[in-house]
Order: sequence, then C-alpha cells, then structure tokens
Amino acid sequence: MANLFMTNEELGKKDDDHKRTKIPPIRSSQWNAARIPPRKTLKRLAIALTVAIFVYLFIHNIPTDNPIRDHRHPVYRPASAQHPSNAPSIPKLNPNRPWKPPTKPETAKQKPKPIPEVDPRPVPDVGYNGPITFPNLAVSLQAIYETQGTSPTNKNILFATSSLKSAAKLLPMACQMGTELRSYVHFALMSRSDIDMEQLQAINGIDQSCQIIFHDARLDKSTESTKTRLSKGVSRAFHHVQTYMHPQAVLVDASGEEEEYFLPAARAQASEEGFPLIELPKGAQKHLAWMTKLDSASLAAWNKVNVEIMVYASTGTSGSLTRLLKSLSAADFTACAIPHLTIELSHDIDVATTQFLQKFQWPPSRAYNPTHVRQLTLRHRIPRKSLTEEESSVRFLESFWPADQHSHVLVLSPNIELSPRFYHYIKYALLEYSYSVPATMQQWDSRLLGISLELPSTHPGDALKPFSPPAASKKATAAQQQKKTPTDNNTPFLWQAPGSNAVLYSGQKWTELHKLVSKSLEFLHQQQQRASTTNPALNFFTQKQISKHYPSWLEHALRLARARGYFTLYPSPQTARNLATVHNELYRGPEEYRSSDAGSGSDSGSRNELGKQKDEISLSPGSLLDSLPAGGNLVPFGDMPLLDWEGRATSLAEVDRGAGEYVDEFRRAVGCGKLEKGKSQLGENGEGEEDEENILAKGVRKGGVDNLFCTR
Repeated sequence: MANLFMTNEELGKKDDDHKRTKIPPIRSSQWNAARIPPRKTLKRLAIALTVAIFVYLFIHNIPTDNPIRDHRHPVYRPASAQHPSNAPSIPKLNPNRPWKPPTKPETAKQKPKPIPEVDPRPVPDVGYNGPITFPNLAVSLQAIYETQGTSPTNKNILFATSSLKSAAKLLPMACQMGTELRSYVHFALMSRSDIDMEQLQAINGIDQSCQIIFHDARLDKSTESTKTRLSKGVSRAFHHVQTYMHPQAVLVDASGEEEEYFLPAARAQASEEGFPLIELPKGAQKHLAWMTKLDSASLAAWNKVNVEIMVYASTGTSGSLTRLLKSLSAADFTACAIPHLTIELSHDIDVATTQFLQKFQWPPSRAYNPTHVRQLTLRHRIPRKSLTEEESSVRFLESFWPADQHSHVLVLSPNIELSPRFYHYIKYALLEYSYSVPATMQQWDSRLLGISLELPSTHPGDALKPFSPPAASKKATAAQQQKKTPTDNNTPFLWQAPGSNAVLYSGQKWTELHKLVSKSLEFLHQQQQRASTTNPALNFFTQKQISKHYPSWLEHALRLARARGYFTLYPSPQTARNLATVHNELYRGPEEYRSSDAGSGSDSGSRNELGKQKDEISLSPGSLLDSLPAGGNLVPFGDMPLLDWEGRATSLAEVDRGAGEYVDEFRRAVGCGKLEKGKSQLGENGEGEEDEENILAKGVRKGGVDNLFCTR
C-alpha cells in the first residue's frame, strides 16, 4: 500500500511534477483500479436532461407580442391605456353573431375615449426645402403691362388654385367670365403637380376663345417640395401677383378639393396685401353662374356688401308670418354669409306664433355656422294700444340703421313668400347697379332708392286700381333687334313709387329717410301747438298720396323719392316669378289704419277686393339666368322704361323737372321760399351755368333733405 500513496512532503503536488522512472512501479498482485459506480452516472444524466427540457420549454413559451423597449428613454402610457390585472379578458367575436356593446352601468358618468390607432408622432415634412423661386411666373407677369396691372384700380380678375380638381371647377367659370369681355381674366396654377399648362387647358376644354391669361406660379422642384415650402410659395406668388397685376378680386375654390396648404396661405396673404378673396362654395358653377357676368368693379365689392332682413308682423298675421319664415329658411344663401334677421312683433302674440318662434332657427340648421351664433332679433312691443301713423313709422324706421355705406336693409311683409333663389337676384342686381363701372360713371347708385322683388299688381295710390307693367322701351327693342334676339315685353322698369312688400332699400337712402321723418315730425309738432285749423302746412302733410292699404312710413318714402328724383327698380314679369309672390287671402291692413276702418268695415271689404284683383303669381322652379332678359345680363338703366310716381311713362328730364317743382311746393308748405338760383343748386362750389331745370335737379340731389326745410 505504500507505493499507492505519496509521502507527506509530496502531498498536494500533481503527478506531472514528478520525473517518470524507467522502472515501472511495483503493484500488488491483489490490487484493482477504482471505478465510478453506475448509479451516479445515470443520476447526472437525468439531471442534465431535466435542465435541458426546462430551458427548451421556457424559450418556447417566451411572449412575442410585447414591443422592444428602449431602456434609454422612458415610456409613458396614457391613463386610458392602463389595464387592471383583474380585468376580464376580451371575448372573441363570433362572425355569425352581431356584436352588441355591453350595458353601460348606471354609476358610470362617461364612456372612456377609445385609444386612437393613429401614430401620435407627427408625420415629418420630408422633401426639398430650398430657396423659393418661380421659373415661369416672371415671363407671364411682365407680359400683362397692357392690362394696367401696376395701377391699384384696373380690370384684372384672378382665378387661383393648387389642385387639379379645383382647376376643373374654376376653369369653366373663368372661361365664361372671359367671354363676357368685361374684365381681364387671369388663371394662376400654384400646384405641386408637374402637368403641362397646355395639357391642363386641353383636358378642361379651354381654347383661345375663353380669353384667359394663364400664369404658371409653381415652384421649382414643386413635386419634391415640403408642405412648408409650398405654403410659403403660395404667399410669395400672391405677393408677386399683387405687385404686377393688382387683381380687383381673387376667386378660389372652397369646396374642399384644394390642397391643405393653399387656403390658409391665400387668406393670410389676402389680409396682408388687401385684395378681396372670394371663396366659392360647393356647387358654385351651377348656383353662382351669374357672377361671371359681373365686371371687376362689382366683384371687388363682393365681400363689402352687407344686407339685413327686417320683417314687420302686425296683429293677426300668424299664418302669413309662418309661411314667410319657412320660405326664408329654405332660401339659398351661398352667395354670401347669412344675413341678420329682425322680426318686429306686435303686443298681442298668439300661441301658434309663440310656439313656432321657439323652434325657429336662424341661421337655418343646414347652413354652415361653425360659431353657432344666432343672428335673430325679436322685438316685442310693450304698449297694448293701437299705434298711430307717427308711432308706427318711427318704430319701423328705428329698427335699422346702416353701419356704413355698404349696409342695406331688405324689408319684408308677412304676406310675401320668397323663392329659394331670391337672394341671388338681390346680390346680382345690387352689385351691378350700385358698384359696376357703368353704374358709377352714370351715377345710377345716386338715383336708386331700392330694388323690389315683387311685381305690384295695383297702384300704391289706389290699391283697387290694377297696374300693368310697361312695355320695353324703344332703345331696348332696337338693341334686341340688333343682337337678333327675340323682342318681348319681358323687361324690368323704374318707378318713382316705392314698395313695402319685398324691397331692398339702400343704406344711404335709409339715412336720408330718417332725416326727412325726423325733420317732418319736428315741424308738425311745432305747427300743432299753434292750433290753427287753416294751417296750410298741416294740410300738406296730412294729405295722403299712398293708400291706407300700405303702411304709413311708405308716405315718407314717396316724399323722399319725389323730392330727390329717386326711383325703385321692379323686375320683369318673368323674373318676378323666380323671386317672390304676394298672398292676399290672409291680408290684414296696417295696424295704424284698422281703427278708422273698423266702423265702416272697409278692411274686410278691401281684403276681398284685393283677393279678386289678380291671380297670385306661382313661383317658378326655373333658374335665375333663364328668367332674365338679354341672355342673363341685367338691362342698363338707360334701356328701361321710366314711370313717374303716378304710373305714367316719363323721362329723366321730366323727373328732374317734377322734383324741382315738388321741392318748391314743399318749401312753401313749411314757410320757406324757393331755392336761390346758382347757389345751393349746384352743390358745394356753385360752379357752372346751366338752365334752371338742370340746376334745380342737381341742387336737389346734392343738397339733400336739408334743402326741403328753412335754414335757420
């Protein structure tokens, strides 16, 4: 056994530290080599196999639906995304069974918002963002010097777009406007598309006959540019256009087809540069086709015009008022913003009217009104007694005062029913006869008192006397024959007699009417204190020229028209069918005259007579342009027949002569002498030598209402 173990000093050394001896060790003949028991080997193999199986199962069942987390940045989960551990699992949907949401518990106050599937990170604005240059714009802008683009006032109109879909909508309108030859029509493309301009014209059927001047206002590398660069390009393009073109109006598509960067940039630049921006709504090509017939001066005033609607509802007109308001709600106001509506109510309001007004919405619910502002004013009268003529006139006229020279008022009677297209005619006629180049050069606006929507069937002086519209003037007939258009009597006309059923009154004339009524009432109060029964002034003001079937304020409007040489525009019979109709079956006379007519029963009798006078006009479903003479163009004032206040055919010179005679009669009634010749007749400077007829006419128009009363 000694040979099997090392000595004590050799303990801890390895066998390789010893030198091998050549003499083999002597072994006992009875020794056997040590062996590991077989049971220990099997145990180790079993443990290794168990560990391998555990590792395999752990790796195989690792969850793979968790995103890889970047431990360098914290992850914040929204509160709505937290899912409690004890929440039930989401059941799988059965495709053969419709899914129903779980019943909402009574204690829950609000339903949690669903987690949006959109990536919360903003989409990067990738693309070219270099310096802004316009390779093709300078050439076309420098070539339009003949259009006087460097002058702030010219005849340039611009259509601008960034979308090819919008271009398909604007180009037909631009072509129609160009063929009218009233303006220089331009079209600017500010798109990211690289389509050729000639190809764009060919696709939309545009040729040389359209009279359109095209401008390629696209950036270099527009297809690769970022939205930020495209937006800045739109602003810079409008700046260059304003410098070299000075468009009187810029028309863009606002139906939702434009690129998202275009309209905000166009609005911001229009506010900065000061050019009018007309945003055309959906369906403008069909509903606003009449605007292509306006000139540049009229389109420049598109956004300036402001109209308010005023309805005077007297006692007993509940059914008529409801019909009128329903027709107002059904009207098409795509030509402008919804106008403000004021309803004057009497002291006695029936239950039906109260219930209807509680549910009545203005603007209508279908109209675009993002701010949800109610533009409705209800005025209820406190005194229960019937109004006198003076009280009725004052209360009605005080309901409106123009904010500026572009503010106008539409007066509506409850007996009126309006066509859905009535407001298109109002804006078309107002822009043409008050703002166009011919209107300003020939001073049509200085003569125009109002624009009527209905064709009167009786004379205002005698409500039982039928009225027939005049035939076309000789000048208009000759013009139709020269253009080889069929001649007919479908013509509008001018009449000195104002209306009260459905008339748009000019804001400037309304202020003159206020002053006339104020001075007249002041003078009457002074005369009544003298208690003279033979006072000629009282006889002059109490003598009525307007029938009692019309409101008392209309008498003051007639005096203003006679003294100043004003007239009202009335539509042709065919056009009137597309605007408004008067219903006489529910007619009620003015409140201020009912007490005087109650004893004689003339109110009910005249109501029956009015119903028998003429059949009511049925509203036509046709388009507005088809009902207008001369192919949809408005007839110039010089081609219209002119009637004096009594309904007789007259001329402008006779109107001026009659105005001078009426001023003298008015001044004599109030105790004043004639106007001094050569002083106030010619206005401020008193220059010029003309005959007395023209001097009186011009003096009345320039001097104003102050010339009707004594200067003290």
